[in-house]
Amino acid sequence: MIVAQRKPFAEIAEAAAGYRRVLVAGCGTCVAVCLTGGEKEAGILAAQLDIAAQLGEREQAFGVACVERQCDREFLDELAAQVAEHDAVLSLACGAGIQFLAERYPDTPVLAGVNTTFIGINNDVGVWGERCRSCRDCLLSVTGGVCPIALCPKGMLNGPCGGAEDGKCETDRERDCAWTLIYQRLENTGRLANLEPIITARNHQASLPGRQVHPAYERRYSAHE
Repeated sequence: MIVAQRKPFAEIAEAAAGYRRVLVAGCGTCVAVCLTGGEKEAGILAAQLDIAAQLGEREQAFGVACVERQCDREFLDELAAQVAEHDAVLSLACGAGIQFLAERYPDTPVLAGVNTTFIGINNDVGVWGERCRSCRDCLLSVTGGVCPIALCPKGMLNGPCGGAEDGKCETDRERDCAWTLIYQRLENTGRLANLEPIITARNHQASLPGRQVHPAYERRYSAHE
């Protein structure tokens, strides 16, 4: 899932200070799971902003809304009436959701309430760990389901660096070396031969921003290009 972290309150309050009516918009999927931007968090932030406005003697009102996904147009349409009643929207969605919300309502300022951090997993209660960098060229079939791009600080593609020692990373001796994990996983599953071919350097000139069309819809969209 996409993991995000709420911005410092002072930064959020400053961004919203110039607007009298602000809608705090939560997202019910990834940011809700990581306890950052769901309906509950949107309500808490709105209450905090309201208190800060009162203490600062500012005439501000804060509404609260939450949709299932801010990265999906059909759910953004549900916000139309509420957006029309506010001077700005403070989104607690990931960076993709914030941008899509701003695109859907171009005449209303959309503010970011979170910092998107990474694609990760839930390690424990309230703890998330990065596992994917969305690099567009997944190596997990080759590397035994262990990502060297996300888990190795240097992004080594063909084995560990010279600083690895006793299976630990030189940047943090408490941290497992990604390539040690890869070797162990491949050894356990009888796939050490995966290490023989050289993985070529990554293409950092890929077309950006990315676009993906499902094969079943290629004819539909190619007709408009």
